[in-house]
Amino acid sequence: MLKEFKEFAMRGNVVDMAVGIIIGGAFGTIVKSLVSDVIMPPIGLLLGGVDFSDLFITLKEGVTAGPYTTLASAQSAGAVTISYGLFINAVISFLIVAFAVFMLIKGINRLEHLKEAPVAEPTTKECPYCCSTIAIKATRCPNCTSELD
Repeated sequence: MLKEFKEFAMRGNVVDMAVGIIIGGAFGTIVKSLVSDVIMPPIGLLLGGVDFSDLFITLKEGVTAGPYTTLASAQSAGAVTISYGLFINAVISFLIVAFAVFMLIKGINRLEHLKEAPVAEPTTKECPYCCSTIAIKATRCPNCTSELD
């Protein structure tokens, strides 16, 4: 069983998948930073200085009574919250990752289509009278001497 597992783990597909997962995790971190540090601040500024990561609804007050100005202060007080601002950030991150994967797959598909050999034009045809193979440009069959279209 150990030998079979070793063979499975050392297959090219498994190693490629592991590399993809590691790079995907790093890419996810970059996208999360892009969304929270680059994209959302200008959007929040355009919407009147809103910080999306601090958008939340308090369901139950914590040990210290609210109102809470930030999500961190609500959580440190023990309040139960719905953090919909973080959800918005996560949705935008997902859309960016999904678009990047879409573009990657589209590029790979385009490369695969380039690899396909072009279909060669036929150089011969069949005589409709004697069924022998003749040149495509022939106007008369060399075997049965029939005139061709």
